[in-house]
This record gives sequence, structure tokens and C-alpha cells, in this order.
Amino acid sequence: MKKSLTCFNPAVKSDSLNFVNKTFEAGRVSMDVDAVRGDGLVSVAHTEIRKLILSGDLLPGDRVTVRPLIERLGLSATPIRTALATLERQGLLESHDHRGFFVPSLSVDDLMEIYELREALEGIASRRAAQSPSRLELADDMDQLLEEQRAAVAAGDLSGYVELDVRFHQLMWLGSGNKRLVGVADNLFGQMRMGNNISARVPGRPEASLSEHEAIVDALRAGDPRAAEKAVRFHIRTAGKALSQLMDRNS
Repeated sequence: MKKSLTCFNPAVKSDSLNFVNKTFEAGRVSMDVDAVRGDGLVSVAHTEIRKLILSGDLLPGDRVTVRPLIERLGLSATPIRTALATLERQGLLESHDHRGFFVPSLSVDDLMEIYELREALEGIASRRAAQSPSRLELADDMDQLLEEQRAAVAAGDLSGYVELDVRFHQLMWLGSGNKRLVGVADNLFGQMRMGNNISARVPGRPEASLSEHEAIVDALRAGDPRAAEKAVRFHIRTAGKALSQLMDRNS
């Protein structure tokens, strides 16, 4: 069964998420991989196919072929083939000899490797963000995203919660000021998103995650890099353990 694409979208309570808007716009190019820069059609194909994978419209094990994408995206075969090859290099697709591209099915070991790398990268990001001159503005806007997450959890909107969780972490990467970290983390997070909904379905995990996010925001607001890194590492390690235990029980 394909995952719901509905998303929680509460009204913005203040003028706007100023830091979110500025950093996401400034970081938009950084969030696109270098491999697709310089060719607009390839970039469009890459972005749209990536969305299909991460949203669950293309499920693990699905075959991804060029012709349906031509019809769906209104693009020619050449940029689509280039985008598929790029997505394979990023780990979002895998190529089988004489059969084409498939959405990979990630094992527990695959996901634990991703969480291990994520913990290291986000530890760096949080430490740098806590020392940033913009940390108070960053903390305010992350706190507003956290409030929206609380509302999504209270409403039982799991897909909305997951999307807000992604934005929360992406904002911290951008707040680190390290463009290379943003690119690497986004690629890694793209792979993890294929199994991300599983962790969110662990009983009690969304509620626990809210408290962990609050600790991250508090450390950033205090300008405490050690506390920020400790909170982030604990959050990711705990989420990884919950995911591993759930997948082991269901295997």
C-alpha cells in the first residue's frame, strides 16, 4: 500500500519563518547535488524523480523506467536517463544488469549505517550552529517548526509530522554554515527517507522525538555547542535503535 501524501499545513502564527525562508532560499542550490547543476532539464528531472522516491509514490522494489517518466514529466529521454544515473550514484536507485533501475529495499544494516553517518554529520552541524551569530534566530524558527510538529502529532497526522521533522533537521544543517555538509547530509537523508516513516510509527516515538527536539533547540539558543551536539547525537541514536528494534520484530 502506498504511503499517504497528505501533509499537515497549519497557519503560520508569526510574520513568517524568517530564518527558514532566508536559509532555504539561500541553500536551495546547495541542496541540489553538483552533478545536476548547469543543466536545467536534468535538474528538473532529478528533482521530480527524487520526489517520487522520497514521497513513497515509487516504493522499494519498484522498477523505474524511462517511458512512463517521459509521459509523467513531459521531458525527453536524455535528461531523464541522466537524472536516473545521478540518483543511482546517490543511492536512491540501484541498477540491475539488463533490467534497468529499481528503488532499493534498505535492510536494517543499511539503515543503521545511514544513522551512524547522520549522527556524525548532524553532530558537526549542531556544534557549528550553536556558535553561529544567527543562532537565536535559528532557534526561534526551529522552535516554531517544533510547535507545528506538536500540532501534527496531536492531530494524528503522521505524514505531516515526518515532513516537519525533515525541515527541522535541514534547517539545522543550513544553520551550520557549511555548504559541503548540507550537500552530504541532504543526500544521506534522502536515502534514509525511504525508511523514515517506519521510525515514526514506533509507538511513542513521535512524542519522545518532540522532547529531544526541544533539547536541541534549547542548546542552540544557549549557544552551547557541546550540549547541542550531545542532544543531537542522543536523538539520532535513539531513533536508530527504535527503528532497528521495530524492523527486527517485523522480520
